[in-house]
Amino acid sequence: MNNFGESMSLRVDIVVPAYQESENIQPLVERIAGVRDQSDFDINVFIVDDNSQDGTEEAVASLGLDWVNLIVRTTDRGLSSAVLRGFEEGSGDIVLVMDADLSHPAEAIPSMVQELKEGADFVVGSRYIEGGSTDDNWGFYRWLNSQIATLLARPFVNIKDPMSGFFAMKREQFNQADELNPIGYKIGLELIVKCHCKKVVEVPIHFTDRVRGESKLTLTEQLKYVQHVRRLFLFKYAQSSEVVQFLAVGASGTLVNLAVLTLLVGLGMGDRLAIALAIMVSVCTNFLLNRRFTFSHSREGVILHQFVKYVLSVSLGLLVQYGVSVFLVETYENMHVQLASLFGIGAAMVLNFTMMKFVVFKRKFYKSS
Repeated sequence: MNNFGESMSLRVDIVVPAYQESENIQPLVERIAGVRDQSDFDINVFIVDDNSQDGTEEAVASLGLDWVNLIVRTTDRGLSSAVLRGFEEGSGDIVLVMDADLSHPAEAIPSMVQELKEGADFVVGSRYIEGGSTDDNWGFYRWLNSQIATLLARPFVNIKDPMSGFFAMKREQFNQADELNPIGYKIGLELIVKCHCKKVVEVPIHFTDRVRGESKLTLTEQLKYVQHVRRLFLFKYAQSSEVVQFLAVGASGTLVNLAVLTLLVGLGMGDRLAIALAIMVSVCTNFLLNRRFTFSHSREGVILHQFVKYVLSVSLGLLVQYGVSVFLVETYENMHVQLASLFGIGAAMVLNFTMMKFVVFKRKFYKSS
């Protein structure tokens, strides 16, 4: 284990993922150099470029600094994998990640390193704690997007700015990682969860909008983030995540059931037949969604075989649902058919989940905790 008390021997690797950021390389390195000259720890920079072919290689070469390393990837793409590649190339005691677009202040690096020396597992450069800020021209959409993304990260870490791309951690903490498979651009959240970081600390920064180049944040990357959050939820909460997803699918099936039921009754169909047909439609949608999301480990199975097993395993629940719904609507004069169906759905839900988990989509083995 490294002795973090001996600052002179401390080495910090700064990983900078980049794509078409040639205009920002020199000013970024100049700011890091200013920190390097005044710090009592050593800094090495690893710029990981996704084959930009925009002059990045020439920009780094013109600096002539042996502590600035360029890694050009020609067979891979993406911010998260670039960060991991940078981690692998270095051997410093601390690994720190920052953007190439000058939005992250290099001047905050000493404070981040100090927090790690004092016992933090993971340090985030935060826009949202006291002392942190963003440029004034942040629009409402950008702010809202950040807030929603932060809310989605809440099950994993209770900090103000979990979406920050400016963060640092001890290499020994990184070496404890379970299998890393991040999607998209938010590698920090992946590392917090998969490296089992307990003490996550924020230091305030001023986040500056880029002046040169174009933002890489697209709708596609935002959708990848949602997919990433789902993956992390499955990893961290294991068995309970299946229950949550099952309930979410059940809620969607309920909406399908009620929509079809309302449509059929509105067309003049009798209650009994309308209830039966609505159940049949929701059974199909529930099966497809549960197979795709709740029990996604079973997507490689034969779908027709699984569907037959599914119908057989939930048949008792379907009978309960149908029986309860028909009984209520025919026993109570003022009972709306939709409300009766809701009671029927609730009565069948627990039984259906048990059958799906242990019969239709059962695992061949479970991880030991």
